[in-house]
Amino acid sequence: MAGSKKEIHQQAIDQFVQVWGEMASAWGINRTMAQIHALLYAEGEPLDTDTIMDQLSISRGNANMNLRNLIQWKLVQKVHYKGQRKDYFTAEQEVWTIVSRIIQERQFREVEPIKENLSNTLSILQQSENLSIEEADFKERIENFVEFLEMFDRFTKALLPYINKNNLTFLKHLVKLAEAHQSLKGTGKSKTD
Repeated sequence: MAGSKKEIHQQAIDQFVQVWGEMASAWGINRTMAQIHALLYAEGEPLDTDTIMDQLSISRGNANMNLRNLIQWKLVQKVHYKGQRKDYFTAEQEVWTIVSRIIQERQFREVEPIKENLSNTLSILQQSENLSIEEADFKERIENFVEFLEMFDRFTKALLPYINKNNLTFLKHLVKLAEAHQSLKGTGKSKTD
């Protein structure tokens, strides 16, 4: 019986690693990086690189590169044991922190460069004093996009610190408020009516 319980546990870990890898790929995160994180998250004890390589059937280079990225994202920490030469790794266990860090990293790596490139595009259009109607319309569309990205950046920076389990009641109220506002919009009524 004990053997089957261990087998079921391993099967659940394997499924979690696969699901987390697929989900993270949809978020734009490297599949192997996500699978390493999932394995470390699912395991109760820190794992060494060899164990990670064996369980995920990946090369040492692939494991090391993705572990470095996970450490950089602050989703995994290196653990040292006295008398051991191997490095061990453990994952952040607080799901709220994990999601918050993923959002921060994606914003830094994806949204910020887009905003910077659009601002550069806007500066090209601002060099001309006499824009045609077509150019002025395009400039306005780029300005709207930059304004949206700046607001999105402010929104996430303002709210991400509150995304944690301690603020669950506050977050539920915030969601209810947004849902109520959305349902009022759907009926054509608003609080200003």
